[in-house]
Parts: sequence; structure tokens; C-alpha cells
Amino acid sequence: MEHVHVVNGAAFLTPEQFAREQGQRMVSTRGRLIIASSRSGSHLARSVVTRYRELTEEAGGSAEVLFLADVEHSFSDTETGVRLAEHVGGYDVFVFQALYDPSSPRDIDSNYMAFLIATRTFREHGANHVTGVLPYLAYARQDKPTRFQREPTTARLMADLAIAAGIDRLVSWHPHSGQVRGFYGSLPVSFLEALGLFVEEFERFRGRSDVVAVAPDLGASKFVTYFGRALGLPVALASKHRPRPEVSVVTEVIGDLADKRVAIVLDDMISGGGTIYGVTRELVEHHGINEVYVMASHGLCVGPAIDRLQELHERYGLRQVVVTDSVPQTDAFRALPFVKVCSLADPLAWAINRIHYHRSLSEVFDRPILEATRGAEEDLL
Repeated sequence: MEHVHVVNGAAFLTPEQFAREQGQRMVSTRGRLIIASSRSGSHLARSVVTRYRELTEEAGGSAEVLFLADVEHSFSDTETGVRLAEHVGGYDVFVFQALYDPSSPRDIDSNYMAFLIATRTFREHGANHVTGVLPYLAYARQDKPTRFQREPTTARLMADLAIAAGIDRLVSWHPHSGQVRGFYGSLPVSFLEALGLFVEEFERFRGRSDVVAVAPDLGASKFVTYFGRALGLPVALASKHRPRPEVSVVTEVIGDLADKRVAIVLDDMISGGGTIYGVTRELVEHHGINEVYVMASHGLCVGPAIDRLQELHERYGLRQVVVTDSVPQTDAFRALPFVKVCSLADPLAWAINRIHYHRSLSEVFDRPILEATRGAEEDLL
């Protein structure tokens, strides 16, 4: 008997099932599936391919996934070149890239260029569709000029370049700014909802009266409010300002923290660790918090981040830091005994499957969260 893999009422589709539903050949109308990657994106892409094949087999189908890894190379003068080993005409291509990769010498700009050239290569050689999969969307923090400063909207420039290169869709995970969606014009942009993963990670704290969820700044407040509603936890907000770029100062935490012993601090990313450092110290030194748990979608961990996290663990009750593999993590970061890295292989495999077969992403990523957090929007008013 065929086993159908179902999440939140949505089935993982196989070529056989799709053919039965459509009464036609087993190939999606988007073409046969290719998952490809530039060098920094290959580790995550390989995990997604493995998971995609597993899910297809669990659903009783056969996985037709062509995987092209490390499609780019560097010339001796440091120019980037791309050469495809397979015919890609008529295929539905998903191009992975880790734009920030601290585990390699390649910087963000080099990785972005490799992604753009790879995209153009697939487009010039006849791919039906080219979807960019950028789990960590670099430059999203430059979504508007700083007030009173002469700066460009660099996130719009990167969107323009990606469109010019030939993408016809973008998939990313919990970007810093949702408004960058508008920079891609009429192209479909799928920012995968991360709230379900956060809720699953901290399910063990559901409804506890001694736990508070903390937004480290105003930008994270809506996300943390949804999280608190989903788990039945109160929410507090840290007040933060930046006296200069990449420097943050936490002045207070606003909310009812009476009788609270455990704090869960949630954010979209950990960069230099200054915000987490300031919020954790404020919670422990001035609000009687004994245990702090931190989760962020993206672990950039630049500069002093590791040292700051280590100090918080040793002196300020930091029990755990959870990130995803949207950014390839260094051995030094993974070696920290209080760090956990969650894989995005499953949600990205599901996203690719839904897009490939013209199915709704919201059935998998949004619907259960909307039910769990109903009324949270009113709480913000």
C-alpha cells in the first residue's frame, strides 16, 4: 500500500501522484527538476537533495532530481566562471548559494557574483525556470538609507541584478526585512515562515508561568508576539539604539518580568553578538533572570560574537544558542558546547516540491501558524 507523507494536511508530491492527478505525463509543467549550487551553497543543497529523495520515496514515488554541485570555478586572475556538465534545456532549476560563508575564504560579493553568473548560465542554456534559493539574503539590512545619511538602497540594487541575471523566483528563509520583497517587482518571492521551527524548538516551555519571550528590538517584536501567542507565553521588548554602525546599546527591557526565571530571546540573526550580549546582561543583572535561551534564523557570528557568547554562557546564564545552517558554520562555532544548529533541509525540500508542482506554500508553512497565533495581530495594536 502506498504511503503518503503528509504535513499539516499537505502531501509531499511524487511524479506518479502528480501524473494521476493531472491525467498526463509524470513531468511537471515546469520541466524536470534540477537542484544546483555554487560552491558555498553545495553543503546545504546536498542535504536538501538527500531529504527530497527521502520524502519522495516515503511517499511511494521515485525521485527524479538531477544535482549539479559546485558549478562555478575561479580563474587565475580571480574572475568567476561557470560550466555546466549536463544539458539543462527545458529543466526547472533551483540554484542554491550561501551568500555569507565564514567557513571559506569567499566573501559575500564573490558569492553573489557566482550566483548571478550561474543563474545567467542556466538561463542562456535553455532552462524553463530558474529559482534562486538564498537561505540567508545578504544586503537585506540595507533596505533603506539611514536617516540623515547619504546612502543607497543596496537591497534594491541586488534585486535588480538578480532579475537581470535571469531568476524568475526567489526563495529565502526569514529575511531581515520583509519589505525587500517589493524590490523584485512582479517576480514571486517566497520568504519561508520560520515561526514554526522556533515554536517546535521551544515547545517544552509551553504555558510555563516563569518563562518570558523577549524581542531584542522593535523589529523583532511582531515575530516574538506571534511566538508568545503560539506557546502561551508573555512577551517583553528590549529598547535598543545604535550610536554608530554595528554597535548596539540596550538600555532597558519593557514588560512584566515579575517572577520570571527563564527568558527566550529570539531574533532573525546573530551578527557581532552585541544585541544578544546587551539584552542577556540586562535580563540577568536587572530583572532576576537565571536562564537565557537564544534562537536566531541566521548565525553570522562575525568578529567578537563567539567570545561574547562564551562569556554569556560562563557568567550570565546563557544555556543554549540555536541557529540554522542557512550560513555554513565554522568549526569553532560548532564546537561551542551550548550551540545547536538546525538543518533547513526539510523545509527547503518541501518548498521546492510545492513550487515544482504548482502547489501552495502556505498550506505547509503558514496555515498552522495562523491558527496557533490567531489574535496576535490585535495584541500589537
